[in-house]
Amino acid sequence: MKRLLTLLLLTSLLSASQCEDENAACPSFFVTKVAELQAKPKQNPAAEITEYQFQGQTVYLVSSDCCDQFDYLYNSCGDVICAPSGGITGKGDGQCPDFATQATNARVVWRDPR
Repeated sequence: MKRLLTLLLLTSLLSASQCEDENAACPSFFVTKVAELQAKPKQNPAAEITEYQFQGQTVYLVSSDCCDQFDYLYNSCGDVICAPSGGITGKGDGQCPDFATQATNARVVWRDPR
């Protein structure tokens, strides 16, 4: 029941998220990602999703489940943009090296409560 309430709340909070194309109908990436993370064993530290503004769009950085794993950055439709952090070097996959200096308005929008 608690998970259902959490998912309903998250759905209502993020239902306005849209893709680059205003006419595109995006599946609810955020709700799907939260359900996916909750289906896995609890991470240590707890899994979290942080929202940013980056290159004119709202994006979401999802923490990895272990050291040396990439932290992936998604657009509001759930498409992977890059991995700005994590990996063996801690510097991600090198596909968006300006993320750390250009991303703004960081806001944790979900943290695993378990």
